[in-house]
Amino acid sequence: MAETPSKFASIRWRQPDGAPVACVEKLKVLSENLDEIEELCREAFADAVLMGCDEKQVREVLSSLVRDLPPPFKD
Repeated sequence: MAETPSKFASIRWRQPDGAPVACVEKLKVLSENLDEIEELCREAFADAVLMGCDEKQVREVLSSLVRDLPPPFKD
C-alpha cells in the first residue's frame, strides 16, 4: 500500500546559509514531524473548542507555543 505524500513535502527547507537541505531522509523526518505536530494541534484545538474555549484564543495560544520556543542546543 502506497503512502500518501505529506502536504509538507513541498516545503523547500534551507540551511542557515541559504543552501537547500537536500538529504532525502532529513526531508522525510521534517515532513513526518510536521504531520505529527499538525495532528496533535488539531486534536488539542478540537478539545478546547468542545470544552467551550474561544477559537481565536486557542489559535493564539497554539501560535505562541511555536513563537516562544527557546532556541535548541543553547546553553
